[in-house]
Amino acid sequence: IKLLLMDCDGVLTDGRLYYSAGGEMVKVFHVRDGQGIASWHKAGFRSGIITGRDAEDILRQRANDLGIDYLYVRSSDKVRDLESILTEAGVSAEETAYVGDDLADLPVLVRVGFPVAVADAVPEVIAAAAYVTKAHGGHGAVREVTDLLLAAKSQT
Repeated sequence: IKLLLMDCDGVLTDGRLYYSAGGEMVKVFHVRDGQGIASWHKAGFRSGIITGRDAEDILRQRANDLGIDYLYVRSSDKVRDLESILTEAGVSAEETAYVGDDLADLPVLVRVGFPVAVADAVPEVIAAAAYVTKAHGGHGAVREVTDLLLAAKSQT
């Protein structure tokens, strides 16, 4: 695996949506997921987010903080966005991991080489996954995946 792609809500966050009294959206990210992504990048690999929701400003800031290479927000076709990323990154779907939690992630999960579901994903996503995390989305699930991938690479 050379490329790690993720959904946002329910994977990098716990899936809950927070709104301020003024209507501003707030997202909560787990620091361990960030450390895992940073370690993944330090090892020379790339990552990206494909999400159907908006909150581009928040996600762009988080992506910039972590050095995430690809960010697709308001995705109405996650497979099309996956294909765009694969072309730009110069990697195959088989060399790609994707972490998802809900039905919109299924079309991507069935195309990548390492489909991952977070522990609290919907049953259909869990059934499509090659690996199911012990951690729930937003609670270190991505860190679990990066640790697993990096450990596998150190054994080869």
